[in-house]
Amino acid sequence: MKIKLRPDNEIQVQKVRLGRVPTLILRPAGRTSIPVAVLWIHGGGYVTGMKEMVYMSRAQELVKKFGVTVISPGYRLAWQKPYPAAVNDCYSVLSYMDKNREQLGFDRIMVGGESAGGGLCAAVCMMARDRGIHIAFQMPLYPMISNIDTESSKDNHGRIWNTRRNHIGWRMYLRKHAKEMVSPYAAASRQTDYSGLPPCYTFVGDGEPFYSETLKYIDGLKSAGVDAVVDCYHTDMHAFDMLNPDKEPGITAIKRFEERFQYALAHYR
Repeated sequence: MKIKLRPDNEIQVQKVRLGRVPTLILRPAGRTSIPVAVLWIHGGGYVTGMKEMVYMSRAQELVKKFGVTVISPGYRLAWQKPYPAAVNDCYSVLSYMDKNREQLGFDRIMVGGESAGGGLCAAVCMMARDRGIHIAFQMPLYPMISNIDTESSKDNHGRIWNTRRNHIGWRMYLRKHAKEMVSPYAAASRQTDYSGLPPCYTFVGDGEPFYSETLKYIDGLKSAGVDAVVDCYHTDMHAFDMLNPDKEPGITAIKRFEERFQYALAHYR
C-alpha cells in the first residue's frame, strides 16, 4: 500500500487562498491545460483529511492524462467547525471559480471527490443548482451522504470504514442533529428533488458502508431524467482505488473511471 501526498513531477502546483480557504491548483506542467476545471474535494469522514490527499486521488491522473485544471480546497474539518462550515467552504471556492472563469482560463466546471468529499461533491452540486451555477459533470466516488443507517452501513465491519467510524463522523459533523432528517446540503441522501442536477458517474464496493446510499443516489438521479452511471465492485474495502491502485478491483475501477471521464469531456458541457 503506497500513500503519496506529494505532487507528480508532471504537475505544476500553485498554493493560494481563495477567500478564507487554503487551496491547491494543479495544472499539467510544460503544456497548456484544456479549458476544463475540476473542483476535487478530499475525503476523511468530514473529520480528518487534507487538501494534499488530491495527490493520491483520481484527480491527479485527470491533470496528467486529460490536461484539466484541478482545484483542491482545504475546507474546515468537523472538529474545527461542524456543518455547514465544510460545504460552505467548498461552495465558496466553486463560486470563485464560476466568477473568475476567464481569468482562470476555463469554460467548464466539474466537481468530484471521494468518500466525505463525495458527499460534499453531491451537496455542492445541489447548492449550485439551487443558486444558479452550472456544473457540467459530477463524480461523487463512494460518497458519504446518508446520516441515517442504511442496509449496508448498519452493522458493517468493512475494511478502512465501518459502522462505528461512520457514526463518529456524522456525530462530529452534524453534532446533535446527527440522526435527524437534515437538509440535503448536510446529507445529500436527504434530497427529494434530483431534477436539474449534473450528469453523474461513481463507483463503490458492494461490501462497504456506502453501497446502499450510493445506489439510492444514482436511482434518484435517473428517476429525474439525469444521466447517471454507477459501477459496483466486489470488495469490502473503502477507497480501494486509492489504497490498492495496482491490484484488482482498483485497476478496473480506475480504467473505467477514466473512460467515463473521457466520455464526459466529449458529451457534457
